[in-house]
Amino acid sequence: MTVEVSQAFGFKVVCPGPDFAMLAKTVLSLGLWLQFAAGQNTPARGPQPSISNSEGDLLFLLDSSGSVSYYEFSRVKEFMWDLVQPFSFGPKDVQTSIIHISTTPTMEFPFDRYLSSGTLQQAIRDTQQLMGDTNTGKALSYAKEKFFSDEAGARPDVPKVLVWVTDGFSTDDISEPMQLLKDMGVTVFIVSTGRGNYLELSAAASQPPEKHLHFVDVDDLPIITKELRDAILDVIQANRLHAVDITSSSFRLMWPKLLSEETGYYTLEYAPIDDLARKRTKQVSGAHTSLMLSNLAPETTYEVALIPESNVHYFPPQTTRVTTLAEEISPAQVLISESGPHSFHVSWAPTLDSVIGYQILYGPLPGNSVKLLEVDGKHNSTVVENLAPNTTYLVTVTAIYKSGKEKSLSAKACTQEEGSRVRHLRFEDMGPNTLKASWDSADGKVLGYRVRCRRQTGPSSVISVSPQIHSVLLTDLASGTTNKVCVKPMYKNQPGKGLCRMVHMQPATETQGYKHRQRP
Repeated sequence: MTVEVSQAFGFKVVCPGPDFAMLAKTVLSLGLWLQFAAGQNTPARGPQPSISNSEGDLLFLLDSSGSVSYYEFSRVKEFMWDLVQPFSFGPKDVQTSIIHISTTPTMEFPFDRYLSSGTLQQAIRDTQQLMGDTNTGKALSYAKEKFFSDEAGARPDVPKVLVWVTDGFSTDDISEPMQLLKDMGVTVFIVSTGRGNYLELSAAASQPPEKHLHFVDVDDLPIITKELRDAILDVIQANRLHAVDITSSSFRLMWPKLLSEETGYYTLEYAPIDDLARKRTKQVSGAHTSLMLSNLAPETTYEVALIPESNVHYFPPQTTRVTTLAEEISPAQVLISESGPHSFHVSWAPTLDSVIGYQILYGPLPGNSVKLLEVDGKHNSTVVENLAPNTTYLVTVTAIYKSGKEKSLSAKACTQEEGSRVRHLRFEDMGPNTLKASWDSADGKVLGYRVRCRRQTGPSSVISVSPQIHSVLLTDLASGTTNKVCVKPMYKNQPGKGLCRMVHMQPATETQGYKHRQRP
């Protein structure tokens, strides 16, 4: 669905919609064109200058499920190696590992197994796709155990970085296990190569999302490699006091382990640089290596000092300056999703403690009929129901602040036509490695059908046919593979609901060429 954003009450916002991944790809492609126009080259591949003075445990959370094609999996492995290639590996340098997202999470190798670039490169190349379900939440819980496990080769006193590469789909909840990881000091970077939910992924990544969250097509992963590597270096090269997860009202301080609970404690002092008399002080035990500071002023630079108080050794104080972000405005994004003939889902972000409630005004275009929904300030979504099919609506979300201020943002949404779903997708064996996919026509004024075949081995394909055609031939389906076929009707305003089947091609020795089942 296309989401159009308008300005309201004099401030400019950007609203990611369901087509955000495609928009990101378009922007990246434009960036490449501008590079060529300026005589610049695309990001370099191959050997990179060696990077030393870095220490950290780097874990890749790799989508190894059946929702990822063989081609996409191979490109992600290339990206992983390009990302870590310049690092120095060893017990006093960078260590890395891979956990597969599948039906059951699996660790490909422990952190301390491959301590040279040559052996690590070969290990990444040899990594095989597991297929299965996309149980990301389960994999995150598993990662939390391994990140702090001696058995997995993890080290207790080094920065922890998680890089999650996803096609945007998960069959279980990720919010709770991801938050637990971040609460334990793990910095989370997310790379989405599919049509992921922007609101969900921006909440899952470390803050701010513009530094820790990337939407990019799988073929364009080299474009973000250096930017992501530099952001990782900001974490693992920081051997002194530094700040992460910076927002408009808080940031987390992190520092290397200097003391223990038995040998002393830390005193932290912080104040705005333009008003040092407002200095505040906190003390934490020597077992701590991080502390969250909150209730801070937006767009303010703070002078921070860490003073190790040891009864064994003298450690000089460490200082840093941290500037908080501009005050958040809600709603800053509005997303329309799950559109049907009579309803659609509206969500917005961020949710702020200073907002007591939201008003959602909606009405058809053109027209003067407007209805109102009220939502508690702790929630960030609602379902708008009892709508007319095949109709464009203007939706305005207004935040009511405790101060009495109001901020609004509008988006357009289209309901689908009645019965805009393909029915009875079926298959017929047409010879070696070939199937005929057929379906019954969808209701309404269909402009055509789009057939996508995601092969387990080999590239994916997309076939577009006219509305009169209700079958296509699918070729190059290897024996013994499971392939995903989806058929979606196309309408004037937006696509209809697709119908998908998983098709298993039996080994060539068996008489029946295939079998199919509906995806759960």
